[in-house]
Amino acid sequence: MLRLFEQHHVRKVKSLNGSWNFKKTGEATKEYTMIVPSCWEQHPDFSSFRGEAEYKKEIFITEKTAGLRLDFKGISHTADVYFDNQKVAHHYNAYTPFSVVIPNVDLGSHELRVVVDNSFNENSALHIPNDYYSYGGITRGVSMELIPNVFIERIEFTPQYRDHIWEANIKVFLKNIQQLPTTVTVQIDIAGKVFTRKDLNINESTSQVVEFNERFFDIESWSPTNPHLYLLKSHLISDENVIDDLIERVGFREVEIRGNKVWINAEEIFLKGFNRHEDYGEFGCAIPLQLMVHDLDIMQDLGANSVRTCHYPNDELFLDLCDERGIMVWEENHARGLSLAEMKNQNFKKQCENCNREMVENHYNHPSIIIWGILNECASETEEGREMYKNQYDQIRSMDQSRPLTSATCRHFTDICLDLPDIVSFNMYTGWYQDMSVEERHNQELNWIHKEGGEGKPIIVSEFGAGGIYGYRDRARSKWSEERQVDILTSNLQIYLNDPRIMGVFIWQFADCRITEENNWFAARPRSYNNKGIVDEYRRPKMVYSAVKEYFNKV
Repeated sequence: MLRLFEQHHVRKVKSLNGSWNFKKTGEATKEYTMIVPSCWEQHPDFSSFRGEAEYKKEIFITEKTAGLRLDFKGISHTADVYFDNQKVAHHYNAYTPFSVVIPNVDLGSHELRVVVDNSFNENSALHIPNDYYSYGGITRGVSMELIPNVFIERIEFTPQYRDHIWEANIKVFLKNIQQLPTTVTVQIDIAGKVFTRKDLNINESTSQVVEFNERFFDIESWSPTNPHLYLLKSHLISDENVIDDLIERVGFREVEIRGNKVWINAEEIFLKGFNRHEDYGEFGCAIPLQLMVHDLDIMQDLGANSVRTCHYPNDELFLDLCDERGIMVWEENHARGLSLAEMKNQNFKKQCENCNREMVENHYNHPSIIIWGILNECASETEEGREMYKNQYDQIRSMDQSRPLTSATCRHFTDICLDLPDIVSFNMYTGWYQDMSVEERHNQELNWIHKEGGEGKPIIVSEFGAGGIYGYRDRARSKWSEERQVDILTSNLQIYLNDPRIMGVFIWQFADCRITEENNWFAARPRSYNNKGIVDEYRRPKMVYSAVKEYFNKV
């Protein structure tokens, strides 16, 4: 399963999830069967394997086709794709989807081979030893699609509420893969309204955007308390025949900043949520749908209304669930805790640009996503770092002006980028790393933010928390005990949830997650896990669960 709804009624689509042949690169003798999607760490022989391996699968094409589109939702972290031994794609980044179109594919059997590398090396600027684990494998779903010479690449839906009427800008992105121009018609069907653009001339081997601006009456808005969704159906017509289609699921909602608050439609919101890594004890980052549902059940039981996808774009299945449940999402690009030297890696700029583009283009239509985030805890205290922050903010704003932007900082009293985002966010671990009064430290931080470019902006406490090892109890309430975790979390919640200058809080973190052992991360992380979860890696609740639930349900 790639999405929670059907995206095509006309285009022929087949899932490639299931059993693939698998082996380490260069080892011809032993071949395994590996399930896609999954992390190869699930297999006993690869529980800590870091390196290069290949997946192989025979696929059957039922008819000669103008184009075969292969859609990969996530491969960790570098992939080279071969079709009948011809290299057809290269992609970097575990957390963003990519696709490749192969023209003029004959009927019959074909070999699909994917070489995957999760190693840390100089070519990888974003996947580095870190406070979470870079798993290996084809970790999200894969499908193949038979497409015509001209097909629908994607759709962007941007709603606006004006004078008590919903308006929407709808962009349909078309691509012609043949060497001849062609004439087509685009038809849109949404909320009982059908509109058409006829006689569109698409030049050979080019892409073209078809734009609609429409007004809608009697619309039910999407909101956290009423997450109403509509199917946006697009059809591509040639010679009176429907040759292609693409369906998206959208919501009519508008995100606005008014002073130091964030509003959805006509309602001021307060974010209370969790930072959540895609990590589960038995499944790594390839979390099955049932367990995604379980995570959201737990979050909502705790009283949360939002989630931050630290520190990378999430699986679209999880975002689909957030759309359905009204869970507000801060989705973040992939870059965590990079020093200036690491940001000056020769591949950093390009890899970030690709991640930002793929994140925004692929996830644009999710109404649950209300904030884009970038560059968590990177070198925002330097002039060179500031330029990199600015470039990424500018890039995302050029693609989407309908959502506010932010970045979480830990460069306390030295950050020189606070004037750049729409929302100022800071990570603070008072009581865990800083042994002082929460109220005193909090006031110091806010006074500094107001003086250094954040005055009048919304402010989010993007991370706060404490470690607690599941099952470790100590009446002396020592660090790493569940009792100490309760003490620290509650002292922070008392301050943050009662400060009108704050418009949102995200506890670090929802569940314990595995970390990389390289670069001595293990030295400060018992069990080689980040143990600050409200639940452990198997979602077993710690003592702090009840305390968080009590505080969140008061707001």
